[in-house]
Amino acid sequence: MPTPTSDTPFEVHLDHTHLPEPEWDFRNARIGMYATESSPDFPPNKQAPAGAPNILLALLDDVGFGWSSACGGLVRMPTAERLAGNGLFYNQFHTTALCSPTRAALLTGRNHHSVATGVIAEMATGYPGYCGIIPKGCATFAELLKQAGYTSAWFGKNHNVPDNQTSAAGPFDNWPTYQGFDYFYGFISGETDQFYPSLLRNTDPIEPPAKPGDGYHLTRDLADQCIGWIRQQKSIAPERPFLAYFSTGAAHAPHQPPLDWRGRNEGRFDMGWDKYREQVHAEQIKRGIIPKGTRLTERPEQIPSWDSQPPEHQKLFSRQAENYADFLEHADFETGRIVDAIEGMGELDNTLVIYIIGDNGSSGEGSLVGTPNEIMSLNGRQPSMEESIGFMDRWGLPGTSPHYAVGWAWAGDTPFQWTKQVASHFGGTRNAMIVSWPRQITDTGQMRSQFHHCIDLMPTLMEIVGITEPREVNGFIQRPIEGTSFAYTFANGAGSVPSTHTHQYFEMLGNRAMYADGWIASCRHGRLPWETSGSSGFDEDTWELYNITEDFSQGVDLAAKEPKRLRQLQDLFMAEAAKYNVLPLDDRFAERLDVTLRPSYFHGRDEVTFYPGMTRLPEGSGPKLVGVPFTLTAPVKIERDTEGVIFALGGDAAGFSLFFWEGKPRFHYNFFGIRRYDVVSPEALPAGEHTIELAFTPASPTPGGPADVVLSVNGKEVARGHIDEQVPQRCGTETMDVGMDCVSPVCADYEEKGLFPFTGTIDSVTLRFGDHEPPGGMERLKLATRMD
Repeated sequence: MPTPTSDTPFEVHLDHTHLPEPEWDFRNARIGMYATESSPDFPPNKQAPAGAPNILLALLDDVGFGWSSACGGLVRMPTAERLAGNGLFYNQFHTTALCSPTRAALLTGRNHHSVATGVIAEMATGYPGYCGIIPKGCATFAELLKQAGYTSAWFGKNHNVPDNQTSAAGPFDNWPTYQGFDYFYGFISGETDQFYPSLLRNTDPIEPPAKPGDGYHLTRDLADQCIGWIRQQKSIAPERPFLAYFSTGAAHAPHQPPLDWRGRNEGRFDMGWDKYREQVHAEQIKRGIIPKGTRLTERPEQIPSWDSQPPEHQKLFSRQAENYADFLEHADFETGRIVDAIEGMGELDNTLVIYIIGDNGSSGEGSLVGTPNEIMSLNGRQPSMEESIGFMDRWGLPGTSPHYAVGWAWAGDTPFQWTKQVASHFGGTRNAMIVSWPRQITDTGQMRSQFHHCIDLMPTLMEIVGITEPREVNGFIQRPIEGTSFAYTFANGAGSVPSTHTHQYFEMLGNRAMYADGWIASCRHGRLPWETSGSSGFDEDTWELYNITEDFSQGVDLAAKEPKRLRQLQDLFMAEAAKYNVLPLDDRFAERLDVTLRPSYFHGRDEVTFYPGMTRLPEGSGPKLVGVPFTLTAPVKIERDTEGVIFALGGDAAGFSLFFWEGKPRFHYNFFGIRRYDVVSPEALPAGEHTIELAFTPASPTPGGPADVVLSVNGKEVARGHIDEQVPQRCGTETMDVGMDCVSPVCADYEEKGLFPFTGTIDSVTLRFGDHEPPGGMERLKLATRMD
């Protein structure tokens, strides 16, 4: 990290290279026999450096460069425009092309592979760059700011807890409150339902404070919580600076605007994705957001043109963009409420607001036609046009988990090529950033075009607060910070100052690039972003070369003209890959979602018994219940009118539930909301003690294949059914629950019953894993675990 110079308004106040500081030694106390003969030396409260600013870091999710009105897009974001007008707009800020990796790099100031987050947490593998566990030698900016006297809180998305460490059993080392944050209110996974979020306070799962019908929406809730926390802190300790990290789930799928924001963009995207790009590109040039002469890159041949689509398809596609815009506009509104609240407290003048519009480019994971259920697409199962059209009138409502078509993702990344996941091109990695700090930044409304990256945030915060890079934090020797401060760009007239970030590698799912001194070598690897399963070899990969000092959008490939320069950058990439734990390259996606690929408390167990009270066990930290044979046995005691859930996995996006309904045991299987299956006892059970047993038998080990279900009571088969198509890998971001169905309902029939708790008595729920005898009775299992 560069030392501040006389040209910057900052001064280093601290030189704490070993954190935390030693305990208070009371060296100035005089201790006699009695208090009347003694004088105290009380440990003081930790004080931040004089003038240290409050910090509001706002990070949106899955928003490409070309969506926001602040970037010339058609999604109206007045908060972004206001902050840009009162601060600085950065048009060459970069992310990693995927959620968890960007967030880990942002938090630590190190490259995503350096902090073991080369891919999202749900796809972690056992290699140094990919295991998902941030090394303790890479302390977060929150940890350093806490040691410097800040109070800190995180609201919203955390996608940096290892998938197999998200249960109540921990370990909690990678959770926000163990990474330097005093308080956390949000969700741990990559996404969550906006109406039925998997919500946590610190490390405790909680129920949302209201239901969708009462006006509940997660982004609104997060903003309320953030505002309340800031007001509380400033009421108690007004001189103590705060760090508020506001990290929305918006506009990641599911694209779910609040019910009272629906329809605000009706008709505004009827021009289609091709003309959208033309309009936005022209506006970007007109307003100087991109340089004059910037090419509008061409549509990839794999994405269909708008005009090639029949009117009924165009209607669906327009609805998808309208719904997304409603969602994103609301996220900007809620961010604005926080800014307004800070201003209302008289704190905005000395608050550094960093507003990053997207942790990667627009997401192409919604398939070529869009999907009513993004979890299905991430499982590698893409919808048909007929399946998507069937949800048109419900698109974005509770019970749907929609994502727009790839054409809109490409449009949202105007003027660049490609989308999220594609780290080789700026459509995946170029995101707008806005910085406002009225007390220090007076060159307002100006552009900054220096090349910077998300690893640069931490050293920037350290510089402005005056924190020396520590050698040791909490007993762990620290790895060098790999980012470079961009605080020098805050000075008046700094728009023409050369960038201090001179080279940067990129890699995601096999897509890779190497930037150095104005040139970038780019290699888009075989699998396309909307092909969320499958793998391809690396031998046929083709590299491109761009001079981005003259070619802002990567529109002119110079590889054939400059083979020597291309070779140099390719070699530099390999050197960086070796240095930062990028290897081995791996382009698999849905295949890596299998929970058995990571350590688990449940691996190797033929039998698992859960007891009442075991709720909200995340799927990634639980036993594998998708695509494997198992028998579920539950001794229960019921009354005549007993109802409720015995055991559930998942929610309205996908999952299954065993419950009592109208006095009858019933098994419901939700295949992504596209198809639903029921196996129900024909007779209601009399009051008393019963043993309910469910045998689930996949027809083959192939993910997503058919399965048979047998429901038995007291050892006697009462019903059976056939499931045509299983969930291939994961039911989503929800949980396993005994005695209720937490978060959203698996079965819509009991949606109005809330958690639908079991009103009888459950002794236990036992899961036995292995291969079943052929159908024709309830023979016991031949135990042969598939979980090793």
